[in-house]
Amino acid sequence: MEQKLNIRQAQRTDAGLVLAFIQKIAAYEKMSDEVVATVQSIETYVFDQGAAEVLIAEYEGKPVGFALYFENFSTFQGRTGLYLEDLFVDQEMRGLGIGKKLFQAVAAEAVRRGCQRMEWTCLDWNQPSIDFYHAMGAVPMNAWTTYRLAGKRIREAADQ
Repeated sequence: MEQKLNIRQAQRTDAGLVLAFIQKIAAYEKMSDEVVATVQSIETYVFDQGAAEVLIAEYEGKPVGFALYFENFSTFQGRTGLYLEDLFVDQEMRGLGIGKKLFQAVAAEAVRRGCQRMEWTCLDWNQPSIDFYHAMGAVPMNAWTTYRLAGKRIREAADQ
C-alpha cells in the first residue's frame, strides 16, 4: 500500500478538490446545508492568506482523502499547537490505513514545528472516528465544552 499512497501538500490548483472534500465530509456529518465555502474562499483564505493548510491523500494517483489543519496557540504552554479541522477519506477507501497515514502526517508536522499538542473535535455519534482516535492515543477532553458564535451573533457580541 505504501507505494500506492502519496500524501502531498495541496496547491492553489487544488482549491476545487478541497471544496469537494469539504462537501463530502459535510454530507457524512449530515451538515451539507452549512457549507458556504467556495473555491474562491478557499483560494483566498487557505492559499493566499495561509489561514490553514491542506494535505491530499492520493491512492494510485487518485485523490481519496484530505486533512485540513492550522496553528493555534496555548497560553499555558506558551507555544503553538496544530488544530485538525477535518480529516476525511472516501468511504470506499476506508480500512486501507489512509486515514491513519493522513493523521500521522499532520502529527509529524506538529512535531516538526515543535508543537506540544494537537487538537480537534469529533461528533459524539461518530463511533468509527472515536475508536480511531483512541487507537492513535488521543484522549477526550470531557471536562471541556465547545462554544460557538457564528454569523450575526458575532456582530451582536461585538456590539454589546
